[in-house]
Amino acid sequence: MQVHVEDISSVQKKITIEIPAEQVNEEIDKAYAAIQKKAKIQGFRPGKAPMQLIKRTYSDAMRDDVMRRLYQQTLYKVMDEHKVEPIDAPTIESDILEAGVPFKYSALIEVMPQILLNECTGLIVNKEKYVSKPDSIDGELKRMQENMAQLIPLEEGTVVENGHTVTVDYSVTVVGSPEENSGAQSAEVEVGSNRLVPGFEEQLIGLKSGESKEFTLELPAGNDNAEIAGKSGLFKVTVNEIKRKELPELDDEFAQQFGEYDTMEALREKMVEYHEKHETDRIDNEFKERVIQALIQKNPMDVSESMVKRQLDHMFENLKNRLKSQQMSLEMMGLDAEGFRARFRDDAIDKVKGGLLLMALVEKENFSVADEDLISHYEKIAAGNPEMLDRIKEYYSSNPKAKNSIISEIKEDKAISYLIDHAVVTEVDAEQLKAA
Repeated sequence: MQVHVEDISSVQKKITIEIPAEQVNEEIDKAYAAIQKKAKIQGFRPGKAPMQLIKRTYSDAMRDDVMRRLYQQTLYKVMDEHKVEPIDAPTIESDILEAGVPFKYSALIEVMPQILLNECTGLIVNKEKYVSKPDSIDGELKRMQENMAQLIPLEEGTVVENGHTVTVDYSVTVVGSPEENSGAQSAEVEVGSNRLVPGFEEQLIGLKSGESKEFTLELPAGNDNAEIAGKSGLFKVTVNEIKRKELPELDDEFAQQFGEYDTMEALREKMVEYHEKHETDRIDNEFKERVIQALIQKNPMDVSESMVKRQLDHMFENLKNRLKSQQMSLEMMGLDAEGFRARFRDDAIDKVKGGLLLMALVEKENFSVADEDLISHYEKIAAGNPEMLDRIKEYYSSNPKAKNSIISEIKEDKAISYLIDHAVVTEVDAEQLKAA
């Protein structure tokens, strides 16, 4: 048997194997003998059909069987001898198998990249400087106030103004395409919110309850229905009811509606605390991503296509589940599976590279996980709930696979902390960071 092992890249090897004609003939004879014993051919009892007829009838089945057995007999033995460790199923190309002729095939094999961790200290990384923003608290209070607003029906004869909430029946027909039509009954429209077709809300201004109006507007070019996008639509609208929004006062009574707060000052203080934690967590997470990106740039490497594909699949499923929990879908975001993979491919590549480099750093520095590390991690998950903490401990103690996943996560966190502790960090304003 002739064997040739070739490095296609740092993550791909090609093994070419040629099997002697004698071995091929031996396997073909075995295959036909096995087929003959079981073959059901009209006019012959099982095992009694002549071999010449068996060969004419079952040549394709023989080839499939022999090629499969030759792969099993030779490829894995060669990979073991040459210490080739595949991370995905090999891609095989072969000649046509024929009796009396050597059988030659090749296997393209993806392997783990060789990770040379050259630079992992002294990484130069910018970190966003935390800046308190009182205006954001005022904006959040304003949103809460809007959510608690009441809609008060207005007296008959009132005309629609900006800021009113109007209940309408409407229909729209595409000009020149009467079959393309849609509409709604008792739809609520906040005039001035600009959430509908541009110009629609303005056309309601000045109408009274019970009045109707027809007008033509251009339908958005980005409409989900490509057949009507950018065309003119004839709208027919009837106003059913007009309401004004009445906002609650931002006082202690307002704060008490959120449970544990007696005063507006207490609510505001809690919101400041929450906002600060939310912002510092965001800054820290983005900083960690930049640290890992700096590590990738200092340690260039190739990654296999199968690893990238698995990462993309994982990211895709996570996104679908997250959207589902929010009662949304990919279609609502203008994405499909193919579009997602094209858009986030570079992110997936970086995640694979970052994961491999962090794993190499864990091994290099021999980071370990003690019992107190696990307890600290469980406490973080439980978020101060003692009953939940007991359940979490019980779950991980009885699920070795889940526990190992947590251990890997803790080791990765330690590797990131090591990078940060040994990095050159400069705090900069958010605007400066965006411009970089």
